[in-house]
Amino acid sequence: MKVAVAADHGGFPIKAQIVELLTSMGHDVQDLGAHQPEPSDDYPDYARYVGQAIQNGHAERGVLLCGSGVGACVAANKMKGVRAGLCHDHYSAHQGVEHDDMNVLCLGARVVGVAVATELVEAFMSANFTKEDRHARRLEKVNAIEAAG
Repeated sequence: MKVAVAADHGGFPIKAQIVELLTSMGHDVQDLGAHQPEPSDDYPDYARYVGQAIQNGHAERGVLLCGSGVGACVAANKMKGVRAGLCHDHYSAHQGVEHDDMNVLCLGARVVGVAVATELVEAFMSANFTKEDRHARRLEKVNAIEAAG
C-alpha cells in the first residue's frame, strides 16, 4: 500500500522508526518531511503534505506525527477526503479504519513512545473498512457534512 508519512519537529524523533517499520511491512512509503529537526516548522504544513498525497492518489493512507498529535489531526481533517484520527490505543487505531474508514493515523510523539507508536501503526495498517451497512451509512453522512462545508 502507498503510505505518506510526515512530521513536524515534535514528531520528528520517532518518524524514522515509523518509516522503517512501514517499509519492513512491504509498504511503498513516501517520507514527506521533516528531514531534519527544525523548531520553527509548523504541523499544518505537514498535515497538508499528507492530505494532498491522499487527495491526489499518491497515497492510500497516511501517518502524521507532531508533539501531541492533536494539531496535526485538526489540520488534516480540514482537507476534503481526509479522515484523520488521533490514536493512543490499539483498539482505536484499527477500529477507526474498520468502522470509520480512517485514512490518516495521527500520533503524538511526546505522548506515545516508539513501542506504542509501532503497535498503533501495525494496527492501523492491518485494518480494512468493513463496508457493513451501518458503517457505510455513517460514512455517507460524514461525507455529506464535508460536502456541505
